[in-house]
Amino acid sequence: MALFTVKGKPTHTSGDLPGKGTDAPDFQLVTTDLGTMSLSELKGKKVILNIFTSLDTSVCATSVRKFNKMAAGKTNVVVLAISKDLPFAHKRFCSTEGIENVVPLSGFRDGKFGRSYGVEIVDGPLTGLYTRSIVVVDEKGKVAYTQLVPEHSSEPDYEAALAAL
Repeated sequence: MALFTVKGKPTHTSGDLPGKGTDAPDFQLVTTDLGTMSLSELKGKKVILNIFTSLDTSVCATSVRKFNKMAAGKTNVVVLAISKDLPFAHKRFCSTEGIENVVPLSGFRDGKFGRSYGVEIVDGPLTGLYTRSIVVVDEKGKVAYTQLVPEHSSEPDYEAALAAL
């Protein structure tokens, strides 16, 4: 169980982020066309998992916009924007914001992702959603970098995530 804060109040997750050098847990999340995508489909690519609570919060939306800009032109890199927002919300947000360099994915169908990555919030007003986290996976499916953002209202360390690529 990991600890972070929401507006200074201690809050917990369902576990810990996967350890650096370990195999990244596979998952199957929902795409904007209601299909699915798994991490194993991306083997051979570097993958940034931008995990967050909801596109309807300013910091979460900002993280998607920033990764969209930062990922532009990166070779062999895929950025996944992962939340429990419905696929329709992901599609609307990306369309409205001109997001083209990020793949939005929803965890609304299956609770395994949040538990296997240790990002499901287990107490407080955001219970059941994902906490703001970054996981970078290398071409072989190994975890290269992780960050659980310590204060939920803060942005992730974009530069550290990109440096881990």
